[in-house]
Amino acid sequence: MSGHSKWATTKHRKAAQDAKRSALFSKLARNITVAAKEGGDPNPDNNASLAAAVEKAKGYSMPKDKIKTAIDKAFGSGKDAANYETVVYEGYGPCGVAVYCEALTDNRNRTAADVRAAFNHHGGNLGTSGSVAFQFERKGQIIVAKEVETGDKKNPIGPNGAAADEEEFMLAVAEAGGDDYEDADEEWIVYTAPTDLMSVVKAIEAQDIQVKGAELIMIPTTPTEVSVSDAKKVMRLVDKLEELEDLQNVYHTMDMTDEIAEALDE
Repeated sequence: MSGHSKWATTKHRKAAQDAKRSALFSKLARNITVAAKEGGDPNPDNNASLAAAVEKAKGYSMPKDKIKTAIDKAFGSGKDAANYETVVYEGYGPCGVAVYCEALTDNRNRTAADVRAAFNHHGGNLGTSGSVAFQFERKGQIIVAKEVETGDKKNPIGPNGAAADEEEFMLAVAEAGGDDYEDADEEWIVYTAPTDLMSVVKAIEAQDIQVKGAELIMIPTTPTEVSVSDAKKVMRLVDKLEELEDLQNVYHTMDMTDEIAEALDE
């Protein structure tokens, strides 16, 4: 139950989004609203898409009142009505790195123009539907902290059940039905089949392990090798795309080696 590192790409995306927290909450709220509306039920227990959207929001520490407001908006009317649609944009960045973007928009023309401009200004080309999707695989991703707050003043931080020990955690993941897991410093990243995401979350929690967050992601099946200087060009495009309010997620096939990760951290 191990594989090449998928976490590096997600880590940089998460760090970039954390740095723009107010914009991030706006995107997460939009994601929750659409999931609630499309599922037709404000209760996450009866709406799998909403449950996943809420878990993702929790992973970024979105306040509960903002989550509730986003759910309520799905069933509003008039100016409070939510009229977003899901759109996917695909293209190539510098050095032939494939880029896959997921958007929730209330104006296709505006979003398409913004995405096209970002590609054109950063050495990329916006492609047609399906032009790069085949280079990615949909997966469920669950974030589990190795230590959690205990509520004890003398020992405020303690082990998160079996997550504190790799051997025990590996067994817990296998029992929960997870496909794979990865060590991400202070956290574990668990990967699942997309349809199994929420069932694995519940199975992990049933073993007295707290889950920090969960979401559906796209993982490159054949990473593209680039130099450090070219990696910086690719990330300038990715960063610009992630700044766009309508874009929810931006994925790429660039191979995030340790050398590249260190260079980007600088």
